[in-house]
Amino acid sequence: MKKRLGIISLFVILFAAFITVWNYSYESGKEEAYIPLKGGNLTPIIPSETGVFERSKFAIDYANMPIDKNHERSLKTYYKNRAYHGAPPSIPHPIDEKQNVGENSCLKCHENGGFVEKYSAYTPVVPHPELVSCKQCHVEQQKNTLFQSGKYQKLKAPVVGNNNALLTSPPIIPHQIQMHENCLSCHAGPSAPKEIRVSHPERVNCRQCHVINNKEVKDIGIFIKNIKNE
Repeated sequence: MKKRLGIISLFVILFAAFITVWNYSYESGKEEAYIPLKGGNLTPIIPSETGVFERSKFAIDYANMPIDKNHERSLKTYYKNRAYHGAPPSIPHPIDEKQNVGENSCLKCHENGGFVEKYSAYTPVVPHPELVSCKQCHVEQQKNTLFQSGKYQKLKAPVVGNNNALLTSPPIIPHQIQMHENCLSCHAGPSAPKEIRVSHPERVNCRQCHVINNKEVKDIGIFIKNIKNE
C-alpha cells in the first residue's frame, strides 16, 4: 500500500512540474522578441535608416501611378539647379517674402509634391521636411544682391546604371545619405527624375538591398545628443 501511494505521489509531483514548466514556456513565448532600449525617443535604434520609411505610406500609390511623359524631370535639369554636385538645389521661382508667413510655407508645396499649372511641372519632394529653415541652405536663382557667384570646383555626378557589384546585383547608393535618408522622395513619384525613378517603390526597405559606396566625401557620422535624467 505504501509503495502504491509513493508511486501515485511521484506521478502527481511530476505532473505538477510538467504543468509549471509548460505554463512558464507558454508565457515566455508571448513576450516580445526583442529587448526595447531604455531612454525612449532619446535613443534612436538606427538613426541613419529612420528616414527610409518616412514616405512608405505613399509607396503603393507611387507603384500604381501612371507616368506623365509630357512633364517628366531629368537628371540634366536636376543637376543644372545646383552650383555643384552635392550642393543644395537653388530656388528656381520668385519668392514673395510678404506671403511667406511661418516657417512651414515651403512645405505646403514641397512636403508631398503635386502638379503646378503655373510652371507646368511637378513640385520636387523634399527629403528632409523636418528641417524647416529652408532658406538657410536654399537660395533664389534670380535676385538682386551684392554677392557674386563663385567658381565652385566641379565634381562628377554619379553614373547611372553602371554601379552594380555584379551584373544582376542591386545598384549601390553612390551618394551620402546624410539629409537624403528619405529614398522615395527623390526616387519615386511624378517628380522623380526619370533616370533614377525606381521601378518597385512598394519595396520600402531600400537599404535592405542597396548599400552605400560613396568614395567622394568621408561621412562624418551621426551626432546624437545624450540627455541625462537628473
